[in-house]
Amino acid sequence: MKINELKNLLKEFETNVSFEYDLKKKNWFNIGGKSKVFYKADNLKELVNFLKKLENKERIFILGAGSNTLIADDVFDGVVIKLSKNFNNISLMGEDIIIAGSAVLDKSLSEFAIENNLSGFEFLSCIPGSIGGGIRMNAGCFGKEFKDILLSIQAIDTQGNIQTIHSKDIKFEYRNNNLPDDLIFLSASFRGTKSEALKIKVETEKLKVKKAENQPTKIKTSGSTFKNPINQTQKKVWELIKESVHLDKSFGDACISEKHCNFFVNKGNATFDDMINLINYVSKNVFEKTGIKIEKEIKILK
Repeated sequence: MKINELKNLLKEFETNVSFEYDLKKKNWFNIGGKSKVFYKADNLKELVNFLKKLENKERIFILGAGSNTLIADDVFDGVVIKLSKNFNNISLMGEDIIIAGSAVLDKSLSEFAIENNLSGFEFLSCIPGSIGGGIRMNAGCFGKEFKDILLSIQAIDTQGNIQTIHSKDIKFEYRNNNLPDDLIFLSASFRGTKSEALKIKVETEKLKVKKAENQPTKIKTSGSTFKNPINQTQKKVWELIKESVHLDKSFGDACISEKHCNFFVNKGNATFDDMINLINYVSKNVFEKTGIKIEKEIKILK
């Protein structure tokens, strides 16, 4: 639809809708152009109304923390939806179940678990994204994944229908699952194991130290660029990259991190094309050297 048509259609949401909205500051790479429409959902009732009004007439992309997303420099011809702080609540149900909104940061859920003497959430302290994004890609690190603690999710499809899905009904894979792409995650319930807060804190700090020693922080990066190639080799993807690529290779301001070669960095003013060229260069060289096709872990919006 044309901008004027959308402005008329979405008039009742005008306080939360922006047109030709700049996305560059909404992702950790600090790369990207604009979205034709940007909608910040205040609450569930309004989100349902918005989706029903839109009637699937536009492409929809859900933007979480932006910690795992590379955005093209031109205009995204669709609607980017971001959930507000009203989807950022955490609560305890019973002794060992936590319910968290999908906008909750992973590290916030980990901290809440410590406060309530629940273990199993320690690994989340090292994942920079939000709950919604973590579910979408079955995020994980240090041998643990979302599927290990997830009980159920509450979601809404692009037609405004709300549903609850139990984890036993979801087929999880490494950094993936079979949930439909048109689902917007609202909240999720997780089960932990009762333990002592001090023991949980000690384990959490161990993981944080391990991450700090091996992964770049406080720079323009977006986490692991490629997935580890399951069932193709015993080697991690960073080992394959190290064997196959000159690690000082760069395209514009897009370069490979000196600390971890599966992390790509925007040194300053990298463009989308710079980063894509680096990603393609690395995957091509790994395949030519090892015969292994490596898949991107980051999500690309274009």
